Amino acid sequence: MNTTRKEKVNRVVLIGAGLVGSSYAFALINQAVTQELVIIDLDKEKAMGDAMDLNHGKAFSPSYTNTWYGDYNDCSDADIVCICAGANQKPGETRLDLVEKNMKIFKGIVGDVMDSGFDGIFLIATNPVDILTQATQVFSGLPKERVIGSGTTLDTARFRFLLSDYFNVATQNVHAYIIGEHGDTELPVWSNATIGGVPISNYIDTKEGCHQEDLDPIFENVRDAAYQIIQKKGATHYGIAMSLVRVTKAILGNENSILTVSSYLNGEYGATDVYAGVPTIVNRQGVREVLEMRLSDKEQQQFDHSIETLKNTMNPALEKLQNASR
Repeated sequence: MNTTRKEKVNRVVLIGAGLVGSSYAFALINQAVTQELVIIDLDKEKAMGDAMDLNHGKAFSPSYTNTWYGDYNDCSDADIVCICAGANQKPGETRLDLVEKNMKIFKGIVGDVMDSGFDGIFLIATNPVDILTQATQVFSGLPKERVIGSGTTLDTARFRFLLSDYFNVATQNVHAYIIGEHGDTELPVWSNATIGGVPISNYIDTKEGCHQEDLDPIFENVRDAAYQIIQKKGATHYGIAMSLVRVTKAILGNENSILTVSSYLNGEYGATDVYAGVPTIVNRQGVREVLEMRLSDKEQQQFDHSIETLKNTMNPALEKLQNASR
């Protein structure tokens, strides 16, 4: 296929056509987010099949997306390279259990992408996402604001949905965040959670049948959602794919939207030299600004613990990999 472009259009390159990657591609096309979509995978037949299958549905898409199976050379003109490749989380595994095996995979992938002359934005989905986002920045040498992870965007979406279901209000009118590691040490920011601008701590007192003691189990269902889904169907992929599309739209549309992506922290929330999920203004440049909410003392302690967990897992693995390549 001739992929020579006569004019600059938005191009997204997807690396990893597994369940998450193929769901992301499907959602991108259905929402007409990008004009070009390139699919790269070690399993060339699978990636080629996905491109064919997606192209066959173009007649039903709201806008034409030029889609093909490609290679790393296609990254040279990409606006976004979204990495969904890597080992999947198995039943009983935590996201952090995946760190060493996926870090090795990423070193090769990022090197191949950068060799193409890529100068866009990395969007990382593979777990442990915060650690792999930081590894991608180290491996690529790109500015930190142009390397972003999906972070706690999905966790926040799950949180908003479960709260909306509990209070019987539209999800769009629930404003509440999950921050920290995308994993077992993440935390809900109850002190800043609102329903239509009304603090949840106040709103719950006005609702018959709603009780303060019900809130902790709601968060626990958010935190443990992936384990529940993996146990039931083997993998999570629709929700994370939709969150990746939302981040992609914010970047390509220069939206200045606030999303809890995994962003580099350099003093915000008392954390330094680490990526974590926090409310972030996202636009065409990647991260425009990290928003620093005022946390309660308990929330700050929980956030500190989450950051410590990330660093204690990431630093030895990164150092081991760098020493092995010398």
